[in-house]
Amino acid sequence: MRYVRWGAPGEETPGLLDASGALRDLSTVIEDLAGHVLGDLPKVDANNLPVVSGNPRLGPPVAGVGKLIGIGLNYTDHAEELGMPLPQEPIVFMKATSSICGPDDDVILPRGATQTDWEVELGVVIGRTAKNITKADALAHVAGFTIVNDVSERGWQFDRGGQWVKGKSADTFAPTGPWLVTPDDIADVQDLALSLTLNGKEMQTGSTARMVFDVAETIAYLSTLMSLHPGDIIATGTPPGVGMGQNPKRFLKDGDEMRLAITSLGAQHQRVRQAE
Repeated sequence: MRYVRWGAPGEETPGLLDASGALRDLSTVIEDLAGHVLGDLPKVDANNLPVVSGNPRLGPPVAGVGKLIGIGLNYTDHAEELGMPLPQEPIVFMKATSSICGPDDDVILPRGATQTDWEVELGVVIGRTAKNITKADALAHVAGFTIVNDVSERGWQFDRGGQWVKGKSADTFAPTGPWLVTPDDIADVQDLALSLTLNGKEMQTGSTARMVFDVAETIAYLSTLMSLHPGDIIATGTPPGVGMGQNPKRFLKDGDEMRLAITSLGAQHQRVRQAE
C-alpha cells in the first residue's frame, strides 16, 4: 500500500492512495503515521475511506522521526566517480531531523552555502525496534520505503572540521516522500532504478543493485551500533551523478528545479531558493 501525509507543514493528516491514485483520508483509522503504528500499518479497503478533494500539499510520509541516518559511498559507481575506495564498513552519519520536509517543498540554500549538492536515495523506514538483529531478520523490521533527497552543502561537509552532519542538516535538506510504500509492494528492493534530473537534464541514474552494503545488511549493521526505533529513517546512499562529481563541478543555485524518482516509490519535485 501507499501511505501519505497531507496538509500544511506541521498539521499533516494521514492518508493513503487507492488503486486509481486518488488520495483517501485515513484519519478515522489512525491518528498519524508514526511510532508503533508503523509496525502494524492498517490494511483497509480504500474505497470505504473519504476522498480528499483538491490537490493538497504532501508532507513527509512519516511523523515523529527519531533518527535520520545516512550511509555514505554506498554505491560502487558513485565511489568510482569520486575516485574513492569502497568502504570496508558502512560509512554512517546523521542528518538533523529538522532537515526533513515534504517531497515537493522548496529547498532553501542557507546563507553562506556555495556548494550545495543533490543526492537521490532510497529511504528505509523502520517499523519495529531492531537491536543486534541478523541480516536474515532485518527486512522484517521495515515498515516501508520512500525517497530521500540527501541535500548536502559540500563546503560545510568537508572543509569545516570533517563533520559531515554540518553539511547535511540545514532546514529543507531532507525532502522525504511522496509515499511510504509497504514491502509487499516492492518485488525486489535491490532492483530499483533511481534518477534525478536538474532543470530537465538527467544528472543521476542508478540501481540499488549497485549498493556496496544492501538494505538488509545495512539495517543489521546499524542495529549493532544503536537501537533502531519505529519511525527512524535510513538514507541508504546515492548513485553517480552528484554535482561534485561533475567536470566542472555543478552546485545548486536559486531557481533550479529537481525531480527525483525511484521505481514504485513515486517522484519528488523541488525548486531551489536562496535564503533571504
